[in-house]
Amino acid sequence: QVQLVESGGGLVQAGGSLRLSCEASGRTFSIMAWFRQAPGKEREFVGLIGWSDSGARYADSVKGRFTISRDGARNAMYLQMDSLKPEDTAAYYCAARSSPVPTILAKGYAYWGQGTQVTVSS
Repeated sequence: QVQLVESGGGLVQAGGSLRLSCEASGRTFSIMAWFRQAPGKEREFVGLIGWSDSGARYADSVKGRFTISRDGARNAMYLQMDSLKPEDTAAYYCAARSSPVPTILAKGYAYWGQGTQVTVSS
């Protein structure tokens, strides 16, 4: 059974940091990604990382503040979030796909975690 489990969300003041984790079980994936969804808004791409090259891509809104990393041995992915802003407040979701072709579209990911809430206070 394939599972993605996020952890690490919480409440933080603006300018602070949080580190989210996503642990996968059941199989490995070529591409893993983070998305987020604020109340009343559509789910949006945050960043993704590949398996072989580990190269990461980011949404412009988080570039320079967020860092994605991957631990192949643990089948896990991480999202280090620094210089957090109130507009980063959202539920953050881990997603994964088998295809090695990266995509920023949510519909391109077949596997999803349950989400973890991040709240940034001003």
